[in-house]
Amino acid sequence: MPAIVLEASDFSSPLFLVRSCEVLFSCTTFSLVTALESSELTKNPLHLQHLPTIKIFCIFTWCFFFTVTLLIHLLSTIQFHSLLPVSWKNLTVTVAVLGSLMCLSASVFFPWLIMERQKAWPRPAAAAVTSVLTFLAYVSESYVLNSQVQEQKGFMGSLPGLLKIVQLWGSFHVIPLFVEEDHGLSNGFHRWQPWVSGTSYGVCILMSLVTMVVIWGEFAGRCCLPFDRLMLGFTIIGLLLYMVATVICFNKLLKLINSENKSSELVIMEVVVAFITLLSYTVDLTFSIKVLCDRSHT
Repeated sequence: MPAIVLEASDFSSPLFLVRSCEVLFSCTTFSLVTALESSELTKNPLHLQHLPTIKIFCIFTWCFFFTVTLLIHLLSTIQFHSLLPVSWKNLTVTVAVLGSLMCLSASVFFPWLIMERQKAWPRPAAAAVTSVLTFLAYVSESYVLNSQVQEQKGFMGSLPGLLKIVQLWGSFHVIPLFVEEDHGLSNGFHRWQPWVSGTSYGVCILMSLVTMVVIWGEFAGRCCLPFDRLMLGFTIIGLLLYMVATVICFNKLLKLINSENKSSELVIMEVVVAFITLLSYTVDLTFSIKVLCDRSHT
């Protein structure tokens, strides 16, 4: 067991400060949101049907990253992270970048779909502010970690690693949007479209989680296939699946663009998220092919 040696400089380092802010702001945010009364929630009939799912998504985001960040913060402070069988540098970069993206989504969802905007209530306003502060704290940690040299920030701090995180964010983000907007679709839509879209998102989430586990656990050398070729296969499959899902999203959007369907706003956001994720898969595929070509020529 390593000896715990704490110095005053450990409590004034940038990482210690930003992680303390993340824990404080995320805890404050979900505490305020869970204490909201019905009078402080939106009265917009277009948003009421989405309120339970979106509220659960936001609270889960703040609670999950509060818990994970608190564990990372404690293990880093008492210097026990070296005992864990994980790649600590890849894990911390992933949590910081994914936390900034997920908290950004929650910071958009909360004032848009959850809080009452016709009247200025103090608790919803405070929760919106602390949610933005949580997002800024995670952005700050991401900047601090990615400003380190490549050997210290690991694969997840490189551009291909950041693209993997964006893909995971897109898959997590689009699921509640897909579930909620699918409930409000009219009878003019084909029944196979939700099944194809849901299957595509689910397969992409599974591939992203497998990729993260392999990288965090440093299992790349134990894979039955070369890791770079495995990632190339995952990227090609994800690209094809998101191409199909994006086409379906655009088809739904075109049918809703002149209607007053209650799910039209969420369809627009699903299109945006799906397109961003599709773009990340496209760039990732380009880098993967370039790396394989460079290795074949050496």
